[in-house]
Amino acid sequence: MARLFGTDGVRGLANADLSPELAMSVAAAAARVLAEHDRSHRPVAVVGRDPRASSEMLDAAVTAGLASAGADVLRVGALPTPAVAHLVAALGADLGVMISASHNAMPDNGIKLFAAGGHKLPDEVEDEIERLMGTGFDRPTGAAIGRVRDVPDAETQYVEHLLKVTPHRLDGLKVVVDCANGAASVAAPDAYRRAGAEVIAINATPDGLNINDGCGSTHIEVVAAAVREHGADLGIAHDGDADRCLAVDAEGNPVDGDQILAVLALAMRDAGELYEDTLVATVMSNLGLHLAMKEAGIRLRTTAVGDRYVLQDLKAGGYSLGGEQSGHVVLPAHATTGDGLLTALRLMARMAETGKPLADLASVMRRLPQVLINVKVTDKAAVAQAATVGEAVAAVEAELGDTGRVLLRPSGTEQLVRVMVEATSHEQAESAARRLADVVSSVH
Repeated sequence: MARLFGTDGVRGLANADLSPELAMSVAAAAARVLAEHDRSHRPVAVVGRDPRASSEMLDAAVTAGLASAGADVLRVGALPTPAVAHLVAALGADLGVMISASHNAMPDNGIKLFAAGGHKLPDEVEDEIERLMGTGFDRPTGAAIGRVRDVPDAETQYVEHLLKVTPHRLDGLKVVVDCANGAASVAAPDAYRRAGAEVIAINATPDGLNINDGCGSTHIEVVAAAVREHGADLGIAHDGDADRCLAVDAEGNPVDGDQILAVLALAMRDAGELYEDTLVATVMSNLGLHLAMKEAGIRLRTTAVGDRYVLQDLKAGGYSLGGEQSGHVVLPAHATTGDGLLTALRLMARMAETGKPLADLASVMRRLPQVLINVKVTDKAAVAQAATVGEAVAAVEAELGDTGRVLLRPSGTEQLVRVMVEATSHEQAESAARRLADVVSSVH
């Protein structure tokens, strides 16, 4: 059977793939695992959600599952994923549960679990939870049943933490923030205003149905238009659970996760905060980031695609900054997971500190044109071993030299090979990618 937990928790169509019964079973099993690991006290879990309609239903199911297994529940309501991770640590909880499908459309939903301290659960703990699901157990009764209470100042606690770790006031900056009608609809405008910025909030009126609907980080053109309309210095776009952010400059030009990483890496290096002058990114980061960091004397480490791999490398090496092109940025000194609000505050603080517009700061990195083609194959392993593919890749790499890059990556879940080429022009990248895609598709 397929593993229930994916790279970012359990996700599916709410009330179909992801039913209340499944949510209750996951929660009860998680509480039982915690109790088995530490019998010294009753487990405590923080439960948060995004504002999509099904999150209310799943919140109730998760809360019931935890309490039925003897765990006390601290409900924090609609808050960003990184807020839940922070509150797990701040409140001394043993477990965090975030109900959200991030940037997915409203009908979907998901369950993300955090261990004590706000860290993502290791694979082996997720596997243990999955094994216990649906198995019988001695349900507690009487006073042993878990208790449930709300944490009314949860959003305030999170925002105050963000303000405490923002290195410079934002006075004089005018920012448009697209909240994606999601979990950051209150927290993001509040944090940016309290840091000193003039804030214009858009898509910040969630009704349960409009999350990510034509807005947020998957529709960057919306915040770009608003920045131009209001004459703002920049725009910030979050996704539904605000664990990521993308930006646009004063002209509405997009500033992606790679460019944000470049700006923050230089800022942290200058402040003596960039451990071993090292940045961690994934293999999909643009070659322009590699070239910019080399020019700045900053070492760039690459990992497999996925924020969990970035997190693993950050932790293993003690590094202080990592992230993805998608806008997931992790600053381990201040957050245990990607935090879109923390990222935006740090980006704006760099603007305020230097007095430079975002376009100037982002220009340290030139994005090379990148073409990605998904090629359906019958056997991914055969493609990896095919001499014709190796020869074709070598030929394109020789053609591009130091001005381009080739990456062939098999899909983790499908019979697909992703062919990615970067070059100095879009035409050159597309031509090379199509030639390689033809060779890959010819392998049988």
